[in-house]
Amino acid sequence: MDRTNEYLREIRAIDGLKNAVLEGICVYKRQKIAEFSLITDRSFTKFDENDAMEITQKYLPAEFSAKVKITKRLVDEELLQECIFSFVTDTFPAAAAFLKQRDVKVEIVGGVANFYFEVATDEKSLFDTGKVLDAVCAHLSSRYCGRFMGNVRVVEKARDQSILLEDTSEKEETFVSEIRTFPIEDYKKIDGADSVPSEAVYVADMGCMDGDFAVCGAITFIEEKKYVKQDKKTGQDVEKTRYSVSISDGSGMLRCTYFPKKATEEKIKELQSGDYIVIIGANEEFNGHPSFKAGKINLGHPPKDFTPKAKESKPVPKYYHTVFPEPYVDYKQAGFFDVAEKPAALKGKTVVVFDLETTGLVSQPSMGKMDKIIEVGAVKLVDGEICEKFATFVACPDRLSQKIIDLTGIHDEDLIGAPTVDKVMADFFKFTEGAILVGHNVNFDYGFIRYYGKDNGYIFSNPSLDTVTLAQQELAGVGLANYKLNTIAEYYGFDFNHHRAFEDAATTAKIFVELIKKRGSLPL
Repeated sequence: MDRTNEYLREIRAIDGLKNAVLEGICVYKRQKIAEFSLITDRSFTKFDENDAMEITQKYLPAEFSAKVKITKRLVDEELLQECIFSFVTDTFPAAAAFLKQRDVKVEIVGGVANFYFEVATDEKSLFDTGKVLDAVCAHLSSRYCGRFMGNVRVVEKARDQSILLEDTSEKEETFVSEIRTFPIEDYKKIDGADSVPSEAVYVADMGCMDGDFAVCGAITFIEEKKYVKQDKKTGQDVEKTRYSVSISDGSGMLRCTYFPKKATEEKIKELQSGDYIVIIGANEEFNGHPSFKAGKINLGHPPKDFTPKAKESKPVPKYYHTVFPEPYVDYKQAGFFDVAEKPAALKGKTVVVFDLETTGLVSQPSMGKMDKIIEVGAVKLVDGEICEKFATFVACPDRLSQKIIDLTGIHDEDLIGAPTVDKVMADFFKFTEGAILVGHNVNFDYGFIRYYGKDNGYIFSNPSLDTVTLAQQELAGVGLANYKLNTIAEYYGFDFNHHRAFEDAATTAKIFVELIKKRGSLPL
């Protein structure tokens, strides 16, 4: 028998706690207090509380004092319906996208609470794998006394007209992003052109272009490569030359392949890193995405002291369309922040603490092919109070690797029906409006947000703070083995499900509040 079951066996020997459930343990390391939260469905007395305190103290190290909080909580059909719906929304957002609270039915018969999800035929697979049902049963068993059983019922569901109808009184305006350009100076022919281009398109904006256009920038890499091609007339193999070229204009980097003509090959060979060139070409579709095909290379450069103009962002959406923020409730450590003093440095400030789960570690295009976001979790703090949550899976066109499945517990089927990244970025842009962004190793996650935000027209320019850096500054002398999230969380006594975006974000928020409280100021 493990220690938890052994503890509960002794607790349940107390008359008023016969069916007790251990809801949670909150450890306050600095005060050397461990608070055990027990749930009972029976009336209990002060003597029952004292007996529970004595039993609890036996299971603690000598230096810790026991504190027992007993709550009487009777199973109620309406309460269970609300609890189940809230839990599924938090834990299985892909399934919850097809569920309303009225679709959860609860029947209590003979001391057993039976719950059912009423879903349409094409939604059934999201619920009947056993994963959702087992998780709900485990959650209910941790919060209520009694037995719980779940099932799925297939029903005909009418489409919700409230979702289909648009608010025509105040529609959001269509945003057309500006394609930025700058003048080309000192243009000189190498490869020639049908016409002399007077302006170059920003590299960052070239994906929106149709037809031939020019880009201009400094060479950051150029390499001559030989290859063999069969001559169509003679059928003989002929050695050819091509160049791999990268340029930057300050707004982005372009990598392309250039095939020189015989008459210009010697001049192309003279080019080296740092030289400014003008490349004329066009976008072609490759694997569903625009790919730039270089046609001609000539000389030319941007105006002297050229500074790229900032990209104009799409405006903040007026409404949430896919991911709707919800009030934040901490079931695991309820009441902790109700009594905790909020740092004065956070008064008048809005902070969004966020975390992502992704398919890999490539968060910058310069590192290679970008990995995908598969989950976004965030909480919003206003005046130091955690008040809202933002949580969603993100649809992924690629199959998840076993490594990511093992790390996060997220499976391909969890992403079925999840919103696409463009919709998530729009809603997250609204959620973070005017906020300071905070994360644990924030630059990694912010790299994904900036890339996929920009890719969909949203420019994230919020100031950011890193709880890793803050912890290194404020907890330097407390003897932590490292500054990983779970290590710092353990120091503060925060219990959470690591490597899930929302749980990580909520825990990071609590850590952030504690670090700012200790520091006494915001490092901005």
